[in-house]
Amino acid sequence: MWGLGRFVLFAAALALSGVAAWRMAIRWHPPVERYPSQGVDVSEATGAIEWPVLKGAGAEFGYAVATVGATARDRAFQSHWAAMAAAGVRRGAIHVFSFCQPPAAQADAFNTVVPRDDTALPAAIAFAFDEGCADRPDRGHLIDGVKDMIERIESHTGKPVLLQVTKSVEKEYHLTESFHRSLWATGNFLSPTYGARGWRMWRASDIRRVDGVEGPVNWDVAAK
Repeated sequence: MWGLGRFVLFAAALALSGVAAWRMAIRWHPPVERYPSQGVDVSEATGAIEWPVLKGAGAEFGYAVATVGATARDRAFQSHWAAMAAAGVRRGAIHVFSFCQPPAAQADAFNTVVPRDDTALPAAIAFAFDEGCADRPDRGHLIDGVKDMIERIESHTGKPVLLQVTKSVEKEYHLTESFHRSLWATGNFLSPTYGARGWRMWRASDIRRVDGVEGPVNWDVAAK
């Protein structure tokens, strides 16, 4: 039997090691030597951002959420869009897809909010299940709607879109099998292996703390 003193010391050691591991985790990013192009994706939920400071901390590019579904606009998009350009950060826009609203209407909402900019990064459509939307359309219907959506957005932006697809959505709908577009995969710390083809972008951490951002930020890398 351990004495009380030894137990307290053991518990304290565990707590300290946990704190150290957490501090390492929130500062971690994939090695720059392997992934030279690194950046962030943000929304109004990210909080205040000093883009020049963030650029100095290693963010070479930034993606900002512009629209959510067919009716919601991210309130910080316009300020992020302007601030990225002013700071010399390559910029792109994201539409967050809703399984509960018509894809065509979602595309039109995105095209209304995001200006055409030939210097911008390809637009991204983010597919993730949302607890606030229980709808799960059949695959054929969804594919047809997303196909039309992609065509509308690409006609507006002049560039092929990126598809940010979570593992759970890919497992149910196999979007990467239907659309020959670059995959933006997600997965904390471990390089993702799902999808019909290798990823072009990887959200490597959604808890990173970095200079220039008020709270945790989504940290991304691009494949060479």
